[in-house]
Amino acid sequence: MYFAYSVVLLCFLPLFAIWLTSARVKIIRHSDCDFTERLREVTAPSSLFDPVIEQAARAILDEVKARGDRALLELTERFDGARLTADQLAVTQAELLAASFRADESLRTAVSEAHKNIAAFAKKSRRKNWQTRNSHGAVVGERFDPFQRVGVYIPGGSAPLVSTALMTITLAAVAGCPEIVVCTPCGKNGSISSALLFAARTAGATEIYRVGGAQAVGAMAYGTRTIRRVQKIFGPGNAYVVAAKRLVVGYVAIDLLPGPSELLVIADDSANPRFIAADVLAQLEHGSGHERAWLLTNSGKLLKAVEKAISSQLAKLARREFIERALQNAWLIQLKSLEEAVGLTNQLAPEHCEIMARKANNLSQGILTAGAVFIGPWSPTVLGDYVAGPSHTLPTGGAGACFAGLTVDQFQRRTSVVEYNRAALKKALPTVKKFAEVEGLEAHSRSAEMRVR
Repeated sequence: MYFAYSVVLLCFLPLFAIWLTSARVKIIRHSDCDFTERLREVTAPSSLFDPVIEQAARAILDEVKARGDRALLELTERFDGARLTADQLAVTQAELLAASFRADESLRTAVSEAHKNIAAFAKKSRRKNWQTRNSHGAVVGERFDPFQRVGVYIPGGSAPLVSTALMTITLAAVAGCPEIVVCTPCGKNGSISSALLFAARTAGATEIYRVGGAQAVGAMAYGTRTIRRVQKIFGPGNAYVVAAKRLVVGYVAIDLLPGPSELLVIADDSANPRFIAADVLAQLEHGSGHERAWLLTNSGKLLKAVEKAISSQLAKLARREFIERALQNAWLIQLKSLEEAVGLTNQLAPEHCEIMARKANNLSQGILTAGAVFIGPWSPTVLGDYVAGPSHTLPTGGAGACFAGLTVDQFQRRTSVVEYNRAALKKALPTVKKFAEVEGLEAHSRSAEMRVR
């Protein structure tokens, strides 16, 4: 008898697990009586602006600023479980060479292919010096020089992001930055993934430190005895890393606010629900629990099919535990039309936006705030994550409304160039004098006028 009950229970456990998982995916439809209210929940601020996370990040930064290396070592032990000394923070050349020897042929091929596409894309968008003559006949223009010392944060934790090393460091190298500092978390034994080290070295890193989290941002922003201060910090991270980047602006420049991963899919009844489910699960598996995903569709049938596909696929994934943390941030939303979907997409400003619908190209023209747009059923976000060419470091948490994704020109520092001769200055003088008169700034006028008397 007990054996029979046990067999029945074992048969129903997988079904119960699937039911439990699907219940955690939030579903709303335009026909729901509380649709408007629930839509406000969908568009609520992300972890990017969580005051608790910001307060914790600020406390970490203050420790690093006040105590330098000592704080880094204590925080590394606290958060990563690694007991290090100051002279162990830097990855040595011997470690980098060992990582290169351990890289097998398939890894070398993958890194080479991705690096080639990323570098080619970066070279196309690198800004060049230019000059022209203005209405006075003076030479004016712009000069673009690489930042001399940049910092790149590479997330580690549960998944060492080898691809992120390529998607960030490569751009710095193409821009010509002579000093490229990399910070990434280490394991409890102080080790860093050899694949990540191989990719970072291939991409052009000049210094690598086993420091992660908000404390790494503090080290690069303020400087310590071991890690010298940088001019600008790049790279994605968890919610604490992104909060720290916001808080150090002014001590350093930053690229953008690339936090926990996001995916929004716009789809109609022509889309394959298995593709959508697979792409959603892929973006939720990073592990922070703050990842977000949305499906916007005008098809109730597709919505139900995607819900079912998410449940069935999740049960087979190795990182199911990590995905389940983020499922509470996954929404399946049925709207009246795809035009409404485009409007909501622009409001959410997602990191990645996939369009799997008829006339996908036409719909993509209306997307004005996404970090990257992936058009059609054969363009999954994972291609952008790894090999397509554009950097996968993209704005999240709604920051796409005012930030673009990482590009090579962000590693270049712009300088205005102005060169007048006496004739050009004389031609400009009447206008200069008038502005100085209106603004009540006599010395401004004198500094130009005295040169042409």
